[in-house]
Amino acid sequence: MADMDGQGLAAAKAAFEQADYLETLALLSPLIGTATDTAPLVLLGEALEKLGLPGEAAQAFEQAAPYAGQDTGKLLSRATALYVQAGDDDRAQLIGIKLLESMPDDAALAYSLALSFRRTGAMALADLVKHTLANSDDADHLKLAGEILGESERDPSALTVFRKLAAVFPDDPYTQFKFMSVARDFCDFEAIEKLEQANADRLAAGDLSALEGETAYSNLLRCGDERLNRLATNNPGLTSPPSPAGNRQRRMRPHPWGERLRIGYLSSDFWSEHATMRLLQSVLEAHDFSRFDVTLYCYTPPHQSANDGNRSKWGRIVSLHGKTDAEAADIIRQQNIDILVDLKGHTGGSRSNILNQMAAPVQAAWLGFPGSGVNIDCDYVIGDRIVLPGSSRQSYHEKFCLLPESYQPNDPTHRALPPASSRQALGLPQDRFVFAAFNAARKISLAVVEHWAEILRHSNNSVLWVMIEGELARSNFLAAFGKRGVGAERIIFASSTGYDAHIARLQAADIGLDTFPYNGHTTTSDKLWAGLPVVTLKGSNFASRVSESLLTACGLAQLVAATPGAFVDLAVALSQNPDEVTRLKLELSQNRFSAPLFDAERFCRHLENGYAMMAERAKAKLPPDHLDVPRLPVRPVPFRGERKG
Repeated sequence: MADMDGQGLAAAKAAFEQADYLETLALLSPLIGTATDTAPLVLLGEALEKLGLPGEAAQAFEQAAPYAGQDTGKLLSRATALYVQAGDDDRAQLIGIKLLESMPDDAALAYSLALSFRRTGAMALADLVKHTLANSDDADHLKLAGEILGESERDPSALTVFRKLAAVFPDDPYTQFKFMSVARDFCDFEAIEKLEQANADRLAAGDLSALEGETAYSNLLRCGDERLNRLATNNPGLTSPPSPAGNRQRRMRPHPWGERLRIGYLSSDFWSEHATMRLLQSVLEAHDFSRFDVTLYCYTPPHQSANDGNRSKWGRIVSLHGKTDAEAADIIRQQNIDILVDLKGHTGGSRSNILNQMAAPVQAAWLGFPGSGVNIDCDYVIGDRIVLPGSSRQSYHEKFCLLPESYQPNDPTHRALPPASSRQALGLPQDRFVFAAFNAARKISLAVVEHWAEILRHSNNSVLWVMIEGELARSNFLAAFGKRGVGAERIIFASSTGYDAHIARLQAADIGLDTFPYNGHTTTSDKLWAGLPVVTLKGSNFASRVSESLLTACGLAQLVAATPGAFVDLAVALSQNPDEVTRLKLELSQNRFSAPLFDAERFCRHLENGYAMMAERAKAKLPPDHLDVPRLPVRPVPFRGERKG
């Protein structure tokens, strides 16, 4: 009998080698029930796999595993992969998770499970295998690890994974720019320098195509050239780029204008604790509802918007959850919105593609993205004369709607203003000049490192108080400053904290230092709100001009340096002149409730006048054109409402 089984197995193997898989199955059929080893079952699994039957093949390998001795894990891993291929995630995870106990470092098993976890939305389980994938050198494993780690910004393994991927795909701009983005988050300035030099070399050779691999937001973090900013077009959410013909068709469609202008705001940030709403809340509440009907088209994550009592004060809220972009645009059209204002642009979680579905006769971009929304069908971008000077017009497809003071709203009512924290409580030295820099780590460019280090070298009695999270990022940051002659004792790290505590601690610093080419935006206004003057550098695009706009609107334009050298000199001079710092803080504190920057009602009237000017042209069937909103008469502004904190 054994001889007959052996002959049958040999014949089945011969048929398999001849790629006659059906004959293989026929020859194996009488052997399966009497098999005493794994060979027939393994051959059966291989034949079924060749025939495109992964689920059946997985069953064969799973059945063979108990007889396989040392190869049991190998066969079960193979079965797991085939169950994933067959779409049987329940079976794959049942076998694979148990197998992890004995094979925790097996990259092939980790890969199969990761595919299954992601498909079923079990992202917490994906954490079980992401580091095993990160340690692999297989390109597919690394790509999947990158997808998982890309959703976890603070995991140091992300830097390892994207460094490996950049080495595997040296000519792929998408991979190179992703590595650059992750390197910024971990302050890996050595990697950033090499990547930026390689990119500069390509640009110098006339090759601009590589910029297509960079997201618009990431490009702004390192590039102040508006012409080049437009070429960073890796924005996957924009699935339907607009056409000039479609833009004209949208604007010329019949539209029922009413007595009140219907304004629609589009965002995922409609919750009180988001940075955008810390700026915008009081402006929404200040709208003149006798002239304007306000609707918030909301795709804010439910866990953030739930139980937020302030939302009811901002306007009618229409949820877009579960709606496609086309369905969302249809809802906006049916509700006859006159002006749709996109508050996101090229930022995380954006659904700006809704604007490419002819949603409203007038479409405008504001607040979320500091630049042109390339491939987004907008008629206007709302700014001011500083962030959008006339020289920038050639770099935008949108027309400019220029507000007369600052483009950035600020909320003086709901924003916390607690008493100052003491230096002792914060671990700050009493006898040192404290420069505070609380911008996100990704905004700290190579140029910023150079100039901050120079400031510290020339102001011996100072320290830099900077918000860097994570051991790896802090170690890299210290190494970069050590390389530039600044010891670790001159750097004090802060961690993220609640908003009230953040405003309280800002008041313990002496002067804020800005980043460039991407300034602090909400970060700068928070410092000014807390009474902390900020030194900035005159910029060359929207993102790098924001702090100048804010400082000008609160009466401190003298803190805008014209050149990098002047930026260093100004910061050093202030560190040596405590009386001037005291005077600046007093001036800022006195201006807090009278300067245009923190007058939400005045800002709202300017914004509404801008909307009215847009609508006037649209009603007359005139194409969009640059608009200069006139300044209302200046008046003292008493504090309104009950200040929090």
